[in-house]
Amino acid sequence: MKKIFQGLNVSRAVLLIAMFFLTVFQSYGQQGKPAGSGYAPVNGIKVYFEVYGEGKPIVLLHGAFYTIEMNWGQLIPELSKTRKVIAIEFQGHGHTPFSDRKLDFVTLASDVEGVMNHLKVDSADVAGFSMGGSVAYQFAIQFPKRLRKLVIISSTYKSSGWMPEITNALKTMKPELFTNTPMKTAYDAVAPDKTKWTKFLEHMIAFAGQPFDLGETNIAKITSPVLLISGLRASHFVCRHFRGS
Repeated sequence: MKKIFQGLNVSRAVLLIAMFFLTVFQSYGQQGKPAGSGYAPVNGIKVYFEVYGEGKPIVLLHGAFYTIEMNWGQLIPELSKTRKVIAIEFQGHGHTPFSDRKLDFVTLASDVEGVMNHLKVDSADVAGFSMGGSVAYQFAIQFPKRLRKLVIISSTYKSSGWMPEITNALKTMKPELFTNTPMKTAYDAVAPDKTKWTKFLEHMIAFAGQPFDLGETNIAKITSPVLLISGLRASHFVCRHFRGS
């Protein structure tokens, strides 16, 4: 893996990797019209959500800089055949308005619980990709009684779990790296205030560059079944694992 970074600006390498995973997640179609959507007032902001299908609920948490459609476009049609799918867009992402509120995993996990409260969902399976996976870990720690099963995709519960090249890149990433990217296109398509793009990037880059550790003791106390996924066919595992469970 280290050879990939040789001779390549590391920050751009990280962005290319993110776009590569984006392509993998998008490559099999996009979700149809949601059965319901809206904003949940939680923790001083309004968090956007979409609901699809019927059945046992599963909450989908996207990666950094992504939207629901970008991250989960291929999975929602399959999952919603047998499950109630609740997809959330984090603070400043997609339809959710930008806010100067400090970003941390405790608050983001609390936002997820707030959306569940708004939708009157007592407990759910939770699947998170990348940053969304770290939020999912924190949700499991904070709200164990609200969690049935946990799926972590290409994520970690502590920043030291990333390759050193990734950690260093996150510390030096600049907003201009996102110019003419699918992330910018997706943001412009749905953001309630497109003028917040640069502020959003600066806010997220600062957050991504902060070291974190959710605690090995906390992780060890998670009693819900956990599925860890790392690989190019992650989406197939999620569908197969959750469609009928």
